Amino acid sequence: MANNEWWKGAVIYQIYPRSFQDSNADGIGDLQGIIQRLDYIKSLGVDAVWISPFFKSPMKDFGYDISDYRDIDPMFGTLDDFDTLISEAHNRDIKIIIDQVLSHTSNQHPWFVESRENKTNDKADWYVWADANPDGSPPNNWLSIFGGVAWQWEPRRCQYYLHNFLTEQPDLNFHHPEVRKAVLDNVEFWLKKGVDGFRLDAINFCFHDKQLRDNPAKPIELRQGRGFSEDNPYAFQYHYYNNTQPENLLFMEEIRALLDRYPGTVSLGEISSEDSLQTMAEYTADGNKLHMGYSFELLTNDYSAKYIRETVARLESVMTEGWPCWAFANHDVERVASRWSVDGKVNDTQVKMLTALLGSLRGSVCMYQGEELGLGEATVAFEELQDPYGITFWPNFKGRDGCRTPLPWTKEKTNAGFSESKPWLPVSEAHALRAVDEQAVDDYSTLSYYQAFLQWRNAQPALKTGDIEFIDTPEPVLAFYRKAQTQTLLCAFNLAATQQSVTLPEVALMQCDLKHLSGTASANVLTLDAFGCYFAKVI
Repeated sequence: MANNEWWKGAVIYQIYPRSFQDSNADGIGDLQGIIQRLDYIKSLGVDAVWISPFFKSPMKDFGYDISDYRDIDPMFGTLDDFDTLISEAHNRDIKIIIDQVLSHTSNQHPWFVESRENKTNDKADWYVWADANPDGSPPNNWLSIFGGVAWQWEPRRCQYYLHNFLTEQPDLNFHHPEVRKAVLDNVEFWLKKGVDGFRLDAINFCFHDKQLRDNPAKPIELRQGRGFSEDNPYAFQYHYYNNTQPENLLFMEEIRALLDRYPGTVSLGEISSEDSLQTMAEYTADGNKLHMGYSFELLTNDYSAKYIRETVARLESVMTEGWPCWAFANHDVERVASRWSVDGKVNDTQVKMLTALLGSLRGSVCMYQGEELGLGEATVAFEELQDPYGITFWPNFKGRDGCRTPLPWTKEKTNAGFSESKPWLPVSEAHALRAVDEQAVDDYSTLSYYQAFLQWRNAQPALKTGDIEFIDTPEPVLAFYRKAQTQTLLCAFNLAATQQSVTLPEVALMQCDLKHLSGTASANVLTLDAFGCYFAKVI
């Protein structure tokens, strides 16, 4: 594989910078903190890091509301710090992927400050503005994912503006060619800085329906949450018109054309649509759009071999040319060690199995900071919540703070070594018991398993770039072959807390030399321990 396609089969470690490492004792993680921990990141065996937003921002949505796309927010450091981060990461052969939030800006961005003044300024049409209905109500029934209507009245213009997320996050008008050019110029600024790629936030939200047609209602039995809870009114509609418009495909081509001028860079699109798997396929088709896409389809509460198999198989059936990226966790959902727990408690054996399962699916992999430590969802009291999403929907939905609490580095240090000052979110006592320093000296910890598995995975061509072929197995066992030209592997996983035996196709197997395998094969019968996994070469 050409080095320019390093991202195929790569493991990408997501860093939420506010909660990774504080270097200046202000209670908030920063770029220098990431630099200080690069040797740890290297020890994990990952190929790249994806860093959530660190740009100038009022922090209404903790960096996903950007007021200056070309500068670092002082709480995270400086542009010089970023240059150092790029250099030090590259010295360790670690790629750097950064977030780009293109569909909307902060309401404090100079573009919006100018646009809202009147209907005749140079930026007047840079955002989505619309007149009120004759009765003064919003122009249509679109809803914000963060609660309430997606339109905010602006008295200066006597018009509404669109915000698919917070009121403070007005949507850009991508139908305007100058907007697309300005956005791509901002992206190129970071390419010139030497970044290796971009995770594109909510990338299918860039365009809206020009006619502002109402979204149709969704029957109650079809309402489901993908990045939002089912009691959120957002789930009550089919989102046919406020996102995922046909024009967006042409913009994907513009992004790809820009990145193609910087060989070896990659685009990873976050996609949440009415049919996210189909949209992933469309947005990565023909070799002239995004390199990779990922969705919330495995970031749900659905935990069964059947659901995982059907999700992956369906994407395989529609994504004929693109490249998938899978994740079980990120900064927007409950931590997977809790979300998929079978008894409400974190189980280290299950955590290890999930690490191996995620790393065995066809595609690239995103793993969120703390997955390697087996961190469960932290409990955050209402009075300590920071997430506006959780504050709005409390208590049914407690927001995203429980997965965003600081990473524990040293068990006995103040705030588990994250910061010498009070952290922006509390350090979980349960997490401190799982600190890096405790796990690093334990050969059987989730951290040691994570490192050993990724080291082994990196030497398996079938797991890096091979095809996937599922084997018919009963619940709760998931099994498949990964096939490359030089290697075929059998991969099997028990998703249950009890021992399982399954009959396999009659093929000759040689057990792999991976540590901590928790299964045995005799003839064509495979026995898997509770939350066991098994790998064998087909010979």
